[in-house]
Amino acid sequence: MQVLGIDVGGSGVKGLLVETDTGAVQTERIRIPTPEPATPQTVAEAITQIVRSFEWGGPVGCGFPAVVQGGIIRTAANIDQSWIGTDAARLVTEETGCSTFVLNDADAAGIAEMRFGAGREVHGVVFIVTVGTGLGTALFVDGILLPNTELGHLFLHDVKAERYASDATRKKLDLSWEDWGARFNEYLLHLESLFWPDLVIIGGGASKKYDKFAGLLSLRSPVVPAALLNNAGMIGAAVAAREALVA
Repeated sequence: MQVLGIDVGGSGVKGLLVETDTGAVQTERIRIPTPEPATPQTVAEAITQIVRSFEWGGPVGCGFPAVVQGGIIRTAANIDQSWIGTDAARLVTEETGCSTFVLNDADAAGIAEMRFGAGREVHGVVFIVTVGTGLGTALFVDGILLPNTELGHLFLHDVKAERYASDATRKKLDLSWEDWGARFNEYLLHLESLFWPDLVIIGGGASKKYDKFAGLLSLRSPVVPAALLNNAGMIGAAVAAREALVA
């Protein structure tokens, strides 16, 4: 079954069609800049633009950089604060005319990696850490998701971890890969000391540059790049939508 997967990020809104039985990407990705301000209406319009670009009328899965409960946005770290309390699933459904399921963006990426990627058939505790505008986390125990962990908001050196070690921070401060890698390693070591994962998967935009900082990581746990790279969020959103909407 084909589903349109959407990933709403702090810098871009991306979409592509996914064959949810296999996780196979069916189209080229369409990306448009995240509107400023990223209010419910402007983001819904951006999503609608992607839907119309595909001439799509079927189900939509949408990952958001926020805690999402029952389709309702509860936090807003990298989108406008006016999202808090918004029924995103209803809003996007009304704007696009497509049945829409909404979930946390890192959870979406994690679902894809556990189903089709680097976490496939891995048991125990698995962390997916997405590195981009912020730091997203998805936590699985024996393949079961604990949703909305949002551990990029832990504090390191009196600031939120994603303000200390995200890829956006690397770019903003013009950090070398060595300097940024030391920060990111510190963050991962903190996660490891709290949860003792059996595997850590690095996703998000930084996963494409994994070779530039892999040698700087000193975890006891195995660490690997996401197999699906930056498409994982869209693939996982599509898979989650299929399962939720069919159910």
